[in-house]
Amino acid sequence: MQLYNSFIAGAQKIFENQALLNNINFYPVPDADTGTNLASTMHSIVSTVQPQENVKETALALADAALMGARGNSGIIFAQFLYGFSKDIREQHTMNIREFAEYMRNASECAYYALAKPKEGTIITVIKDWSNYLTEACETADDLTTLLLNALTVAMESLKGTGKFIAAKAKTIVDAGAKGFVVFLEGMCEYFHSGEQSVNVANAEVIDSEWMGEDNHEDITFRYCTEALLIGDDLQKNELSSLIETMGDCLVIAGSNKKMRLHIHTDEPWIVLEKVQTIGSVVYQKVEDMVMQNDLVTNRKSKIGILSDSSCDIPKELLEKYQIQTVPLTVSFGEEFYLDQLTIKPKQFIEKLVKSTEIPKSSQPSLMDFTNRYNYLTTHYDSIVSVHLNGKFSGMINSSRKAAAAVSKTSGKKIDVVDSHNATGGLGLTVLRTAEAAINGMSHEQLVEKATEWADKTKLFVSCVNTEYLINSGRLSTFKAMMLKLFKIKPLFTLDKEGELKLETFSFRTKDNFKKILGLLKDNYEHKKIWNYCIMHVDNYDAALYLAEVVEKLTGRKPLYIEDACPMLAGKVGPKAVAVAVMED
Repeated sequence: MQLYNSFIAGAQKIFENQALLNNINFYPVPDADTGTNLASTMHSIVSTVQPQENVKETALALADAALMGARGNSGIIFAQFLYGFSKDIREQHTMNIREFAEYMRNASECAYYALAKPKEGTIITVIKDWSNYLTEACETADDLTTLLLNALTVAMESLKGTGKFIAAKAKTIVDAGAKGFVVFLEGMCEYFHSGEQSVNVANAEVIDSEWMGEDNHEDITFRYCTEALLIGDDLQKNELSSLIETMGDCLVIAGSNKKMRLHIHTDEPWIVLEKVQTIGSVVYQKVEDMVMQNDLVTNRKSKIGILSDSSCDIPKELLEKYQIQTVPLTVSFGEEFYLDQLTIKPKQFIEKLVKSTEIPKSSQPSLMDFTNRYNYLTTHYDSIVSVHLNGKFSGMINSSRKAAAAVSKTSGKKIDVVDSHNATGGLGLTVLRTAEAAINGMSHEQLVEKATEWADKTKLFVSCVNTEYLINSGRLSTFKAMMLKLFKIKPLFTLDKEGELKLETFSFRTKDNFKKILGLLKDNYEHKKIWNYCIMHVDNYDAALYLAEVVEKLTGRKPLYIEDACPMLAGKVGPKAVAVAVMED
């Protein structure tokens, strides 16, 4: 029971200090999330673990919970530390001081083992110095409390030394992960000194904080912080490491041969995930864009944050330009799942779509995904406007609104959610115009009103080549589907103002559909000014380019962008489909 209580007290200390830890996060990259990551790891512990019958079972439960909830470099190292502590404990109700020191030394060695390239001056250095003192002093220690208090002093001295490793970044600053471990130890010591601990799980929130640094993203070598949780019968750390160690840096692998958590900074998370799936089943994955994180905290362009989802199909350069945040949809083929645009790219998706016998499915971000993202954004913005995929296609709007209401209540900041009644480029144009208006100073209330208006002024036209995918998606009636397939018809779809899919017309040749699109555009926009338009395609750039030329003759302008369609759309309309989205001014 004491072991459990002391760890919970340490977790409480992390919750109290996560903003501080975020603010001093300079190494290995200045992305201001060490406190958030450690708090997420601790939240998994306090929300799921209860004291077990003996010390070993309690320690194993703590380690497993930490591994499941670990985030970031420091979080995964800490999870490995707990795993190392737990794995050699004998099944007993208590442990003496010498045994405690021995198990903590094992934990330190395990933490080192987790890193592909251990670097001194970080959390592992403080863990090592602390555990070494425990080993040296345990024989003469009168009691555990005194031993831990003296060891805390050693850890604090070790922490001071970490500053020299990042002195080029900021004077008098210590390593954030190392500081987090010392904060955890402070909580443990307070418990053993007072005999009391309490943590309100409901209030143990994971927050983000404004970063006080001045670095820019030029200091970030690899763009994406990528994590995954693997399960298998005989996972081997060396095998996993050899697969991906050349694809980035800051590689950390924690866990056992049954369950492993990996962390790596890479430019190609989709390839990392493709590789690790060859040796185990991926049951969790997370990717964060550290360049955009850094840009947000050092170069915020608006007081109002704009959030959308990965189905908006906005090119990366425009997402960056307008600091648009997105939450990814999940795409699955049977048991394999991916994060749209992060761990699977359009080209990979098309390859799997053509080869796989499984019908791909797309899933909305979870309530927790939205909650986490809103918590993050409310620490950087005065308010949030969130514009999402057609509510008739997904329950995403409901999840987004539920999370927005909860976070708005706790943060005191306005969060409004707008249904675009559209998809792909239609959603993208609405999001872009909203983001542009936010940067130009439009108020929150005006943005919500205008985003709704702009959504209503946007039309989407989708020309399909292969009707098989439409049939599998269930978006057509059985009769219509049979007719389209029987006569090899190329359907042309639109979305009405309520977001319902509508068979507008059809042709027997794709280029004839393009002519009909041009006719529809003339009917709708000949006497109206167009704000802009964009072209999306499913592995059919040449056709998209041709359609762009056709529309340019009518509008007198080139498209805002030509972009690959997201898997959510591609899986429903099939390869070679082409779409155009147009917004009235």
